Amino acid sequence: MSDSKEYKKIVRSWCMYDWANSAFATTMMAAMYPPFFHAAAVKAGFTPAGATAAWGYFAAAALFIVAVSAPLLGAMADYMGRRKLFVGLFAGLGVICTCAAVFLGDDTWLLAGLLFMGGNVGFAGANVFYESLLPLIAKEGDVDTISARGYALGYLGGGLLLVINALMVTKPHWFGMEGVGFAVRASFFSVGVWWGVFSIPLLKNVPEPPRDVKNTSKIPIGEGIARLAATFRDIKKYKQLLIFLAAFWVYNDGIGTIIKMATAYGSEIGIGMTHLIGALVLTQFIGMPCAIAFGALANRIGAKACILIALGVYVIICIAGYFMSTPLHFYILAGLVGTVQGGSQALSRSLYAAMTPKAKASEFFGFFSSSAKMAGIAGPLVFGAVSNFAGESRLSIFSLIVFFVVGGVLLLKVDVQEGIEAAKE
Repeated sequence: MSDSKEYKKIVRSWCMYDWANSAFATTMMAAMYPPFFHAAAVKAGFTPAGATAAWGYFAAAALFIVAVSAPLLGAMADYMGRRKLFVGLFAGLGVICTCAAVFLGDDTWLLAGLLFMGGNVGFAGANVFYESLLPLIAKEGDVDTISARGYALGYLGGGLLLVINALMVTKPHWFGMEGVGFAVRASFFSVGVWWGVFSIPLLKNVPEPPRDVKNTSKIPIGEGIARLAATFRDIKKYKQLLIFLAAFWVYNDGIGTIIKMATAYGSEIGIGMTHLIGALVLTQFIGMPCAIAFGALANRIGAKACILIALGVYVIICIAGYFMSTPLHFYILAGLVGTVQGGSQALSRSLYAAMTPKAKASEFFGFFSSSAKMAGIAGPLVFGAVSNFAGESRLSIFSLIVFFVVGGVLLLKVDVQEGIEAAKE
């Protein structure tokens, strides 16, 4: 890794996984699959608000599965020295479930929800181990830049496939397809293929970190359980990291809920799939330069300040979302989301990496990801419950403000430099 050319190759390969899996985040998690599920649920007898709520419950269930499993698997990955193996296993699950969506019918809402759960478990689970590689491959001072570059590539890759999928849906005859329904399902299949193919550089070129346990006579799962318990004890020693985690749990729940629920909400208020997809394309291509810009800005004013700016923008988005009623409104809000979504998430990842001891990277990132998933269950559940209670989802959007305000207040209390020094020690 001392060789500059080899270092750049490793960094590019690591960043390419963002390009690979962001297709799931755009087409399946955000743009096309939620409206497809919503329509299937309504056709099966749900009310529009009930269909939105059901989508939220499936999203929460997937997060719960990852939250329960990730810390244990993270500890096992460190013990075995096989983080890339777990990236491959989870990504493989996601690819299979995503490709299988090509067989869905117009009213098979339950199967559609279960396949989304499987795909989302694969997406989120692989990210635990993918992100844990960041502090190990990055040279000191490069973490913010590399993290932001990964998100930027993700926006570009996910946005590029989303444009292709949008053309497939709006002009199916260009692709020799018989109609919109077939084109939508073919789009789901294309996401799985894209994800699988572009994961190869990471699996091939990024080195596995060495094992940090010499005794090979232990059973990995037993060692994983023992080290999981140690992770919960150890992380308490890093005060600033713990405060940041609390802040991240709260504000990231709001961000994740907007990503998962925006197009389901848009479908509920009558915005057509073409406009929903178009707005998400806009988000992707605004998000790419803005993620890079946030990385550059973080070098000037710090990652913490940049995240606080992003949370302020999200508060504005929630307020405006309550009054949204036309496709133009949706496009405007999608553009605003694009300015801050990638930057806030990339800098959260790099800020956590900077305050994480390298020897426990997988364990701590497993805790980071799983605890965020566990906390992230609250957002979709609250969104769904408010939708059911109110009979529509406008109050659900407005209620997300509390996640950004509380998260911002907690983030203000984090002493980043003290956290970085503690990690070095």
